[in-house]
Amino acid sequence: MNVYPEGSSMKILFVDDEPNVLRALRRLFMDEDNYELLMAESGADGLQVLEQEQGVCVVVSDYRMPGMNGVEFLSQVHDQWPKTVRIVLSGYADTASVVEAINIGHIYKFIPKPWNDDELRVDIANAVDTYFLSQNNEILSYEVAQRNLELKEINTNLERMVQERTSALEMRSQVLQLAQDVLDSIPVVVIGVDADDLIAQANDCANKLFTQQGTLLGERVSKVFPAGVLAFLEQVKLVGESTDIVHYNDRVFAATGKYLNNNLSRGMVITLIQKTGD
Repeated sequence: MNVYPEGSSMKILFVDDEPNVLRALRRLFMDEDNYELLMAESGADGLQVLEQEQGVCVVVSDYRMPGMNGVEFLSQVHDQWPKTVRIVLSGYADTASVVEAINIGHIYKFIPKPWNDDELRVDIANAVDTYFLSQNNEILSYEVAQRNLELKEINTNLERMVQERTSALEMRSQVLQLAQDVLDSIPVVVIGVDADDLIAQANDCANKLFTQQGTLLGERVSKVFPAGVLAFLEQVKLVGESTDIVHYNDRVFAATGKYLNNNLSRGMVITLIQKTGD
């Protein structure tokens, strides 16, 4: 499966000092519509072609050429255009020359002359795929790096938001604790009742007066308050704000009650102040 962009033209440079070899290669690939064939008869000419042409993906060079041989040529190609895929095509192929080409020219493949047409077509197609796979990998690596940077920034922002939220919650908790400490310091019974008749706030005096279990919070008023206090709560519900006298455990209390923000749905607050000397 091809990995290059659909409709794109792949530039392939063939370098050989024998014109008949270049003609044979042009004939071999002339039916490949996606290939743009470039020809050069020496290493110097090949370098000049590469300087003039952008995006050459495969360079195929003869090994033995006068002046600059194929290994020297491909070594310079590697230095200046390292992304190209480099192939040596030569009838001179001993072990030493293959090793030299691999080490110095950084070649992709060493193909002997005379070549097999079908095998050469496959080798060139594979070289083109290798080039575009490398390009795609670079793009993917860049995109992954960008996504990682974005994720890092998101995580940093989330950590900052969590820290800010945590600080805000800690501050809120401190404020609520301070409010509760203030209420507990008042020598008056203070009780907050929500719209569902559940006790939402109670100071220390309230807890000591109505329960031996430590706190009234979360209790239903009908479970913990005597009839006199319950009747006063109903009175506040009817008129929104009221004062009265409440009796409990042989003690007399001056009771006041009021809706929160004049809205029953937000509940009410009542206070009980014990009367003395009556």
